[in-house]
Amino acid sequence: MTMARRFPRTFVFGVATSAYQIEGAHDADGKEPSIWDEFCRRPGAIDDGSTGDIACDHYRRYREDVGHIAALGVDAYRFSVSWPRVLSNGTGTVNAKGLDFYDRLVDALLERGVRPFATLYHWDLPQALQAGGGWASPATAERFAELAAVVGARLGDRVKDWITINELEVIAFVGHAYGQHAPGLWDPGLALRVAHQLLLAHRAATIALRAEVPGARVGISVNLAPVHAASASEPDIAAARRLDGYFNRWYLDPLHGRGYPADMLEWYGDRLDPGAADQMRGYSGDLDFLGINYYSRQLVRAAPEGLLSLEHVRVPDAAYTTMGWEVYPQGLAEILQRVTDDYRPPAIYVTENGASFEDRPVNGGVPDLARTRYLATHFAEAARAIAAGVPLEGYFVWSFMDNFEWSHGYTKRFGVVYVDFATQRRVEKDSARWYRDFLSAR
Repeated sequence: MTMARRFPRTFVFGVATSAYQIEGAHDADGKEPSIWDEFCRRPGAIDDGSTGDIACDHYRRYREDVGHIAALGVDAYRFSVSWPRVLSNGTGTVNAKGLDFYDRLVDALLERGVRPFATLYHWDLPQALQAGGGWASPATAERFAELAAVVGARLGDRVKDWITINELEVIAFVGHAYGQHAPGLWDPGLALRVAHQLLLAHRAATIALRAEVPGARVGISVNLAPVHAASASEPDIAAARRLDGYFNRWYLDPLHGRGYPADMLEWYGDRLDPGAADQMRGYSGDLDFLGINYYSRQLVRAAPEGLLSLEHVRVPDAAYTTMGWEVYPQGLAEILQRVTDDYRPPAIYVTENGASFEDRPVNGGVPDLARTRYLATHFAEAARAIAAGVPLEGYFVWSFMDNFEWSHGYTKRFGVVYVDFATQRRVEKDSARWYRDFLSAR
């Protein structure tokens, strides 16, 4: 475990989850429906026909889960707040019992010496707000600032690390252009409108948090990937440039005060609302840190159809996770270095990194050598990036425990802790024990 000593003493290691994926208690104590509660009831939307109604029952078992988190020896825990659990109709009236849950969770974490990182939005928009236009409506950004103020006022005396929104590209496009996530729509123009409003919502929430929480450190989590062309041909190189614009620069540029990238404005043309680009002039994400979620690279070639006129390429003989994502650890150092060189953020956290594999209990344990290797190789790349001058300050493994994996239901397991969903029994996988040993070696 000499690799552990390659990280600074102040480096933050943690685990991460999100509310809808683990909490369950979908209608308990005044919690109202989210867009995922609705989407899961659409026939065929979820691979195994499941819902997050119970998930990991974390709402009731949070003390047990905090015990497991602390036993790992991690420094921090990244969780998200369920908006429809906290605010009735997504606005105005506070649901006291829902907000009390996060109060208890934060206290339990601090009692065990675990630093809380709170994410305000991890995809579970109140269905009441979706009925009024959802993220495409400017009013939703205003409501999001209300949420930030309410949660900040309650937790801000103990929580100083805040992430406004998780993965804008997934919210906007996977949910509104490709129909694979809630709310399950198929309109690229709408997706662009949503992406724009999410950036405005981030700014509004940041202002609200700083007003309520003295000394708050506010960031955002974006899913990023290095994009490689499948060949040296001009069409493939152009396709890779477009995907980089769609996946990376469309969010990184405005968050760092550059507005939308000119090549993508030209590509999207009249799909983008008139005035959106002008609204980004003078905009800045005002980030204390940038959160990066990394899982794999993107390898593409030109193709005649689709929003970006490209297709993804599978690499022969490469290792893949059960999500169909190539295991490509060197891509982490690549994207960290690229972001540092191009944007100079004040600090970076890897807010998600992990892998889904087929995990089965054996003789009371859960062997998962593939995940352990995945984490070890990605940690090594993070250490390499730090040595090269990347301002990386922390790393959160996705995920603390197996959970409801969105449209895949319970068919994919990312956790370092195994969950038997029939009994809610938690079992540490071998990767959890490796992580504990790694952390103790510091």
